[in-house]
Amino acid sequence: MLRKKILSYVFCFFEYFMLIAAAIISLVPVCVCVLAAFKSTEEYNASSVLDLPESFLNFDVFIEAFTTASMLQSFINTAIVLVVVLTASIFIGSMLAYVLNRFKFKGNALIQNLFMFAALIPGIATQVTVYQIMYSLGLINKLYGYMIVLMGTDIISIYIFLQFFENLPVSLDESAIMDGCTYFGVFFRILFPLLKPAIVTSLVLKGVSVYNEYYMSNLYLQSNELKTISTALYKFTGPYGNQYNYICAGVLITIIPIFILFLLFQRQIYGGMAAGAVKG
Repeated sequence: MLRKKILSYVFCFFEYFMLIAAAIISLVPVCVCVLAAFKSTEEYNASSVLDLPESFLNFDVFIEAFTTASMLQSFINTAIVLVVVLTASIFIGSMLAYVLNRFKFKGNALIQNLFMFAALIPGIATQVTVYQIMYSLGLINKLYGYMIVLMGTDIISIYIFLQFFENLPVSLDESAIMDGCTYFGVFFRILFPLLKPAIVTSLVLKGVSVYNEYYMSNLYLQSNELKTISTALYKFTGPYGNQYNYICAGVLITIIPIFILFLLFQRQIYGGMAAGAVKG
């Protein structure tokens, strides 16, 4: 009995120790970023990364980062991309999942397996081919071209909707069709409103991915007027060094909108993620 109690105490201590260590490892980069953001260039160069700034009320670095990097325009571009890509991804993913789940035809399993195969291929491995296609179609340095590329890489959402459709009984479709409803009516009037948990899950995963996407944004949007928020801070990098205090200030600015949205909709996000984690 005493041995079991000692082992439980050791296990509890080890568990809390790992949690505290993980929290420290996660928070140290954030703290360093916050400290650097409030330091001027001279102060940042003359101090270590963990030294406190002279004042936490000095917002000159934030203002300079916001104006120099044209972050307002970048936020507008990112908002446009988010609205269009997320809306299209929800409708395309849900309708594809509806067809693959409800209609059994030759090649159905093959198509689903091809989607799975495409999800396993690293996106960067296909960028040479994708760039050649984009260039031949004249979609380089076009915001709508960039949005088309993002819409075509949403395989995860399709599988989220496929799993959710597995838990929706086919009797709903049959009853609606017997009442004279068309297949489009069944989807938009009956099934689509029931997909709210899956939609929230897809919006969170896809939204975070699009908001943080850097590689394709830097590759396909080369004009300064088309920069997204993930590439706006590239303004403070160069061959003669990087201005890390401005980069850190810009990073904190980019976090603010997402943090506010999370605080406002955290109940819906947690509820949707929990309800969207359906069994296959």
